[in-house]
Amino acid sequence: MEYVNKQLLLDKRPTGMPEDDCWKLNEEIISTIGSNEIIIEVKYLSIDPYMRGRMNDSKSYAAPAKIGEPMTGETAGVVVESNSDLFNVGDKVCAHKGWQTYIKAKDTDVALLKVPESDIGLSSFLGTLGMPGRTAYFGLNRVGKPKSGETLVVSAASGAVGAVVGQLGKIYGCRVIGIAGGPEKCAFVKDVLQLDECVDYKAGNLVEDLQNACPNGIDVYFENVGGPVTRAIAPLLNNGSRVPICGFISQYNEADMLKVETPFHVLGALENKPEHRFFVVTEWADEWEAATKEILQLVKEDKVRYRETITKGFENAPQALRDVLTGKNFGKQIIEI
Repeated sequence: MEYVNKQLLLDKRPTGMPEDDCWKLNEEIISTIGSNEIIIEVKYLSIDPYMRGRMNDSKSYAAPAKIGEPMTGETAGVVVESNSDLFNVGDKVCAHKGWQTYIKAKDTDVALLKVPESDIGLSSFLGTLGMPGRTAYFGLNRVGKPKSGETLVVSAASGAVGAVVGQLGKIYGCRVIGIAGGPEKCAFVKDVLQLDECVDYKAGNLVEDLQNACPNGIDVYFENVGGPVTRAIAPLLNNGSRVPICGFISQYNEADMLKVETPFHVLGALENKPEHRFFVVTEWADEWEAATKEILQLVKEDKVRYRETITKGFENAPQALRDVLTGKNFGKQIIEI
């Protein structure tokens, strides 16, 4: 069989918001596979905020995406050809192999993760049941360490990571306040995710609304956005509070990250500094399977709910990334190939 693999290659590094000319569409033919190799037909491509950072050629927790190679990202698909004892044709797989529509890979490649059989749609294994869900799980449990009765605040609460953080917080017995942008997202956070309160950061009274929502201060703040939200949160942090820093999306398009006031500056300047650190989900890679299993069970029991924005068409990935960086998407952003 011959497969036409479409790839979006990184063509240049962006300044500010990444425009279409940062990528180049490439087509290659995949026709043969060697021993212990498989071919995956990609069904869905994940779009995540961290991708913007990988486009820069700067020091970070992960190597930058290389010019001329497929843009960094995770996909979910189905094995269409197998020369392997580990994978059968029809197996569902998540692959961290970049923006492309067919993937040829060694069956032992660590970037492949077999998807457990379930009635839940494959795209969910790129969101709630994938890297964002695991990020929420480990960031909250291992860095946030919430205790029953504490006040937990999560920014970007309707997003792929934030939604899971908020609902886990409720399961663990916390009073949970979400922060989201606009009435529609806030209604979703309160009515569907069933968090205690949701503060609309676009409503213009962020500081006051947060104070009203957190009369007993904040014990755990799960950081996703940075900027004005972090500045409004900082004075409300209680003694002994913990701040897992997942990211700060509001600042990802800044020309010089070294000149930006990050959450580290804001929190580090406080007299009573909270316990805070940046974390990456790969720190707990050996526990991913167990975490996904646990979240899958909670989804089946309707204790964890989520929303996806599915955009059809591989060529729409660049626009989908811009939507994520500006908060236009709702929930987890997915491209359907």
